[in-house]
Amino acid sequence: MTLPEHGLARVRRNAAVGGGALLALSLLLAVLTGAGAEQFFRSYLIGFMFWLGVALGSLAILMLHHLTGGAWGLVIRRHLEAATRTLPFLTLAFLPLAIGLRALYLWARPDVVAADPVLQAKQLYLNAPFFLGRAVFYFVVWNLLAYVINRWSLEQDAGGRQPIGSERKFRQLSAPGLMAYGLTITFASVDWVMSLDPHWFSTIFGVLFMGAQGLSAMAFAIAALAATSRYEPLAEVVDPSHFHDLGKLLFAFVMLWAYFSFSQFLIIWSGNLPEEIPWYLERLQGGWGAVALVVLLGSFVLPFLLLLSRDLKRNRPMLATIAAGVLIIRLVDLVWLIAPRADHHGFPVHWLDVTLPLALGGLWLALFARELTRRRLLAVNDPYFEDIFAHGHH
Repeated sequence: MTLPEHGLARVRRNAAVGGGALLALSLLLAVLTGAGAEQFFRSYLIGFMFWLGVALGSLAILMLHHLTGGAWGLVIRRHLEAATRTLPFLTLAFLPLAIGLRALYLWARPDVVAADPVLQAKQLYLNAPFFLGRAVFYFVVWNLLAYVINRWSLEQDAGGRQPIGSERKFRQLSAPGLMAYGLTITFASVDWVMSLDPHWFSTIFGVLFMGAQGLSAMAFAIAALAATSRYEPLAEVVDPSHFHDLGKLLFAFVMLWAYFSFSQFLIIWSGNLPEEIPWYLERLQGGWGAVALVVLLGSFVLPFLLLLSRDLKRNRPMLATIAAGVLIIRLVDLVWLIAPRADHHGFPVHWLDVTLPLALGGLWLALFARELTRRRLLAVNDPYFEDIFAHGHH
């Protein structure tokens, strides 16, 4: 059974209208107030990377589910698939960043490169044509993976009860697909975020983004499942044990993100090299130090302590609240990573850092809601469907 159209019609309409209006208003006010192209595109990058992270993290978790199986993945499979089908929209949403290349990146400005030996040494990799060519390659890989998985899932829905072993093609795609995801998001995070400060580098930066995207996607999937679990057939299938499983996975992603983040900090801080340490010094002083503390508490300390409770993980409203809180802190973390500038010391948080991510979020959520209503809420033709729900759940 598909999600009733009326169930998300108002959400979809309000999100689309609100997102579009907020995007237009942000652009208008940015022009009237003289916010500047660099500020506008940097704030836009924050919103773009956040919602791209939810979509790509959903793609990675979906492939992980096809490799491992389990009831935890079946109850959120449609939510993950709907999130991956927003990738064509996100591909188009990258175009403003391509237009604002010179405003965003120092290495894209010929006058700056001519006066900087370090940028001249990196020019073979950091140049506009190669940068845009790599971006095209990333989006082709991501969209292709999402298209094939969703196409096969649709065929599975139409084909009736599948025999055991029919999931093999999903596994055969998911194994190399996860490798492709890991490689592409590593280079994409370096291109789009790390090169904002082209003098700084970290060999674990891509891995940090993988952990962050997995955490964002799992938190979003839990919140989405909690919001739709009152509809049939989810209402008859989803029980506290499913939320317990998802809560444990959210706990694992919290630990994974914390491990990656602390590893990068420990290596750079203990090395104390002039090429690396200024990046953290800028983000640990003044107002940015307070933001770093909020990220630490909201992304690790509080979720870690709360998710230790078995009863809380089985409580749908409480777990959904924690997941929503984690999502909010993921956006704050991206502001902390992207907003500080080497040439602008202080605490320059701008109102665009809030309005543009919300505007893109409204458009993205409207598309997600539309996609969610187009498929059955449960993959009932999955060959392991009856076995999974017959043992340990129903």
